[in-house]
Amino acid sequence: MEKRKPVEAGRKRGSGVQFVYETLRDEIIDLALAPGSAIDEAKLSERFSMSRTPIREALVRLTSEGLVATLPNRASIVAPIDFLNLHTFFDAMTLMYRVTTRLAAEYRTDQDLCDIRMRQQEFSDAAAKNDVLTMIAKNAELHNTIAKAGRNPYYESLTRRLLNEGQRIMRPYYSSFGDRLPDRYSLEHDDIIAAIAAQDITEADRLASAHAEQIVQNIRDMISADRRHSIKL
Repeated sequence: MEKRKPVEAGRKRGSGVQFVYETLRDEIIDLALAPGSAIDEAKLSERFSMSRTPIREALVRLTSEGLVATLPNRASIVAPIDFLNLHTFFDAMTLMYRVTTRLAAEYRTDQDLCDIRMRQQEFSDAAAKNDVLTMIAKNAELHNTIAKAGRNPYYESLTRRLLNEGQRIMRPYYSSFGDRLPDRYSLEHDDIIAAIAAQDITEADRLASAHAEQIVQNIRDMISADRRHSIKL
């Protein structure tokens, strides 16, 4: 882990764990902390100017989200990304998008719609500002809220896990657009929400499937792009 300056004091009492969690989470999702890199509690303690207790609490939370992994010797690392089995993640993500959106269309309440639309507005605001990390977070919150509206806690739990683990995979998705998300992709959310509001289960399924497919295709294209340079010798 690279050497960083200690974080300035002045945070409110009790905010230490949350501050460490949010800072490290952003750095992991932004790939500033590389997958598989070691996490040194002593250096983090020095960097954030606090004891190891809040550092460990933050790491426990990141571990529960699949962003940090604990080795058999109890050392912590940034969780690796299993690119060889990425297709299994894509399969699960697509299925959960479809299932939870279908169920949301069937069971949603007026309050659910209000919550879903609020999350979409937050996502749109972040997209307008080209705030990638907030876009990733708000996209996850939106789909989690849709899953909650489906009234199946098992699907909701799996969706949350997939979205947590997939946030680093979403980073190259936004990079494929130069961190400037085209309006048409944000509007896909609006179309999905309209189908949920109309309780059109078939249309909600179709739109969710198409939405997942374009995300998968863009990530695949980004990962497989040939960036070699021809050097004349």
